[in-house]
Amino acid sequence: MSRPPLPPFTLETATQKVRMAEDAWNTRDPERVSLAYTVDSRWRNRAEFLVGRDEIVAFLTRKWRRELDYRLIKEIWAFRENRIAVRFAYEFHDDSGSWFRAYGNENWEFDENGLMRLRIASINDLPIAASERKYHWPPGPRPPDHPGLSDLGL
Repeated sequence: MSRPPLPPFTLETATQKVRMAEDAWNTRDPERVSLAYTVDSRWRNRAEFLVGRDEIVAFLTRKWRRELDYRLIKEIWAFRENRIAVRFAYEFHDDSGSWFRAYGNENWEFDENGLMRLRIASINDLPIAASERKYHWPPGPRPPDHPGLSDLGL
């Protein structure tokens, strides 16, 4: 299975890969998201260590049951050959209605088919008031005209 764009990345193709990942995560569809990863992909997400698509699907299913009205923006930070570094922020609320903005960094490594074989994520949550939210688009991918992280001062 091939998942273009393929490494080695250029600024254009790395930026495209980041936006494709953002759009997929904003669907909140664990099965769809998992297809961007190798069948034996390794993750570190906060303090969790996952291996393989089945564990990725289970993790994302749990995540989006807790993180309601999830909206994510990713931005490229750096790239080289088959690696991309991104920074991101996402907003969500829990089942009690408390809002949060999570800030993080991810390091990605891809195989020759453009599938991510390694994802290392460091993430911190910040409680916010509903009035401090910055992401107000309907469920699904961020509209093309919506500001990115840098534009929003994040």
